[in-house]
Amino acid sequence: MGCYIVPSVAAVVHYFVRKKNKKFDKDNYQLWLNLLFFGAAIFGFVDHAWNKELLFKPETFLMDMTLGFAITLSLTLVWAGIVVVDKYRLYVVSKVND
Repeated sequence: MGCYIVPSVAAVVHYFVRKKNKKFDKDNYQLWLNLLFFGAAIFGFVDHAWNKELLFKPETFLMDMTLGFAITLSLTLVWAGIVVVDKYRLYVVSKVND
């Protein structure tokens, strides 16, 4: 259960932080991160629904939460890589056009 709760909380918190901060609200990179978080949350929910594991299980909760944090951290790192690649691409395009 925790593996979809952590990305869900991250998605909701990030969404409200984006809406409160006008600079983040207009930033496409922040939108991408938010969409990745929501995608992970939806995927985790569907996976748990498919396996009929939506309810809290005390014996696996700690492992599920750890997996949720790992998923959220992995998504953040992938997002950071995407941002670096995109900024490099924009830099190269601007140098070619000069």
